[in-house]
Amino acid sequence: MQWLRLSVETVGALVIGFGLLVAIVRFGQALLMGQSPNFATIRISFARFLALALEFQLAADVLSTAIAPTWDAIGKLGAIAIIRTALNFFLIQEIKERPAVEQTGAKE
Repeated sequence: MQWLRLSVETVGALVIGFGLLVAIVRFGQALLMGQSPNFATIRISFARFLALALEFQLAADVLSTAIAPTWDAIGKLGAIAIIRTALNFFLIQEIKERPAVEQTGAKE
């Protein structure tokens, strides 16, 4: 079970790393082409990777608690789950709102 937890955590970290790489490449491409980077689009793209990574990290925490469930561990898992779920909720809300803002032509 520990290996599975570690694997899931690793996948979550890799997703964040890949998302960061994608954001850096998009930012760099805009600069190299002499354009002003679209920060909102880059940020929303990165937010999608972060939302996915949060799901993996939460799954790893659930696996960790499944190994040795103590009341203390369950309480910590509950707090972590609430925080990560809230973060994910707000990331998803921003991702959903961004296309509407871009269609109306509004700028940040």
